[in-house]
Amino acid sequence: MSEPTVSDAERPVMIEAESLSKFYGQFAACRNVTFKVRRGEVVAFLGPNGAGKSTTMKLLTGYLAPSTGKARIAGFDMAAERLSGAAKLGYLPENGPLYPDMTPRKLLEFFADARGLARNVRQDRIEKVLDLCRLKQVVGKPIGKLSKGYRQRVGMAQALLHDPEVLILDEPTAGLDPNQIREVREMIRRLGESKTILLSTHIMQEVEAMCSRVLFINEGTLRYDGTPAQLAAEGRSLDERFHELSGV
Repeated sequence: MSEPTVSDAERPVMIEAESLSKFYGQFAACRNVTFKVRRGEVVAFLGPNGAGKSTTMKLLTGYLAPSTGKARIAGFDMAAERLSGAAKLGYLPENGPLYPDMTPRKLLEFFADARGLARNVRQDRIEKVLDLCRLKQVVGKPIGKLSKGYRQRVGMAQALLHDPEVLILDEPTAGLDPNQIREVREMIRRLGESKTILLSTHIMQEVEAMCSRVLFINEGTLRYDGTPAQLAAEGRSLDERFHELSGV
C-alpha cells in the first residue's frame, strides 16, 4: 500500500507576510503585502528595481521592523520571537557584508560561535557547507582576495551553516558569470528538494528553471501570485509579462 500524500494545503506555512507595510514618512516601501510560502516550495520574488523586494525580505527576516502587519518564519513572529525564527532561517542579502581579512573557514567558525552551534556538530556542518558550496580549494584564502562568484558562495555557506529549514535569497546570482550562475542555480535546485526557498531575481530563465511559483511586486504592492505557466499565459513570455506588470 502506498503512503498517503500530503496536499499542498496541508503542508505547514514556513514563510508568511500578513498585511506587511513599511513607511518612511509618507513613502510606502511596501504596503499591505500578504502571501504564504509552504514547506517545500521554491518561490521567485520578482519586480523592477525599487519595487519593494529587498524591503519585504528584510521585514521577513526581522532585519527591519514593520510599520504595520506581521512577518512569520516557521510560525514565529519575527518582531516578537526573532531568535526562534532566526534559528529556522538562512538569509543571503544582496551584496551581503563579509569580513575580507577572514578566510572562508574562519568566517564559518565565527558564525558557528555566533549561532551557538554545539561543538560536537559544528565542524561537521562547516565541512558539509564547504563541500556543498565548493569552497574547499579556497578555504584558506582571504575572502577579500576571492572572486565575486566565490564570495557569493561564502555568503551562501554562512546562510546554510546551521542547516535552516527556510532560505531567503536576495539576488543570489547577481554579478556572476554564466558558469557561476549555472553552479548557483544547480545548488538552489538541490536545496529546494529539502528546504523552503524564497528568492528574488531579475532573470526570467532562473524562474523557469527553479521555481514552482511567482510573486510579483511593484510600487510596494503585490500584483501577482501564481505559477510561472499562469504568468506566461496566452503565449506571452515571462519577459513580456514582467514589463506589463511593471507598468512599462
